[in-house]
Amino acid sequence: MKKVYLILAVIGFIAPNILVLQESIESGNILLYRYPIKTFQSMFANRISSIFSIDLLFAVVVFIIWTYYEGKKLGIKRISLLWLLTMLLGFGGGFPLYLYWRTSKLGHQNETL
Repeated sequence: MKKVYLILAVIGFIAPNILVLQESIESGNILLYRYPIKTFQSMFANRISSIFSIDLLFAVVVFIIWTYYEGKKLGIKRISLLWLLTMLLGFGGGFPLYLYWRTSKLGHQNETL
């Protein structure tokens, strides 16, 4: 399963960022952060995009809280790097990357027991 998580992380970081790159080139809104007000206006442009945006933002907040506490408990380092990658490149890559790290850590702990 560990390899599957790594493959999903790569796909999760690349797939949405193809469109982010296209938008960055066309609008000059680099990684959607150069013009944050424009980005938020677009995220909440209509009810459907608002629903998806709120759902995703809430999931990311829960993810950050979960990875903080579980990462501490399991002794996973680089959690702040994971958060940075998630904020810059997306939750679709950050979540499976954490699962990869978690599986690696749990597998390593099981080998030493």
